Amino acid sequence: MVFQGPNTPHTLDTFPENILLQNGQVLVRIHLATICGSDLHTYAGKRNTFLPSVLGHEAVGVVEAVADPGQRHLLGKRITWTLTDTCGCCKPCTEWNVPQKCESLFKYGHAPLEDQGGLNGCFATHILLRKGTYIEPLPDTLPDEVVAPANCALATMVAVTEPLPPNTHSVLIQGAGLLGIYGATLLKARGVSHITVTDINQERLDFVEKFGFQTLHANHLATKADSSFDAVIEVAGVSNILSEGIRLLRPGGHYLWAGMVHDQTPLDILGVDIVKGCFTVIGVHNYTATHLSKAIKFLEKHLHQYPWSTLVSPPMPLSNIDAAFALSQQHMWHRVAVRPTHAETTNIT
Repeated sequence: MVFQGPNTPHTLDTFPENILLQNGQVLVRIHLATICGSDLHTYAGKRNTFLPSVLGHEAVGVVEAVADPGQRHLLGKRITWTLTDTCGCCKPCTEWNVPQKCESLFKYGHAPLEDQGGLNGCFATHILLRKGTYIEPLPDTLPDEVVAPANCALATMVAVTEPLPPNTHSVLIQGAGLLGIYGATLLKARGVSHITVTDINQERLDFVEKFGFQTLHANHLATKADSSFDAVIEVAGVSNILSEGIRLLRPGGHYLWAGMVHDQTPLDILGVDIVKGCFTVIGVHNYTATHLSKAIKFLEKHLHQYPWSTLVSPPMPLSNIDAAFALSQQHMWHRVAVRPTHAETTNIT
């Protein structure tokens, strides 16, 4: 389903049944994809992308064909994959340990239609994975709807929580969306005893409480004493909350920023507060292959601990992608799912 522009209906495009795989490519039949927040931003015109294009980067699929004989073991396997393709040769990939900033970075769901014939986004029946894409086979125990957002939101939160030191006992999470929920579950698994999630949306906070976590409406943060938390995690996507986060951070604490991934994030904080507080401020964008692998293992271990399936809507047909976007904009679900139907899926051998 081809994205033609903001608030414009998608159009249907097809591809030939005979596809010649090259240079380590892997052909995957999409089982289920979910609409991420960045997809919503693009659809609404808040984020620029190539036009036309195929959006979508959170998905689960089954390997149908491989170009490299060394990957034949993947045939028929249900998998997920990193949202980026990297070269493995540049300094970000080899020396700096930030392959998500590869000098030749490719991002699925953010590419022109002519690249790989459009098979580069997840809102389609198939996707062609490139040679530098990390592939994670999935255990049968993990349902599609539980694991689909892992290759974006959950893996990112694994990267966000990773830098926190062992003596982190109290954390404030600013933002009660999917990132906030994943962050809280990851923190609890690593032994953080006091986790508080804040937001301006009470319905989101109510949902967080169903996962068993303490919440506090953003309007009531003033009741918290200064230096209340060892760490603060920003996943709200707005910058006007940073001064509050700094106030609540204890001396020597960590402030992790992950939600502010757009240009509307001017800073209104004082450098002196950072310096005198001896704070560590870390920006986290996307993740590495290791983080995705850890995310899948985390879901497998904690599958029955949380109501994961309630985060994702019942799947809608891929052909109704515009209706799925409309449903996403109502914020009834943290993720709205789409699934190609049998009639939409071409058999490829």
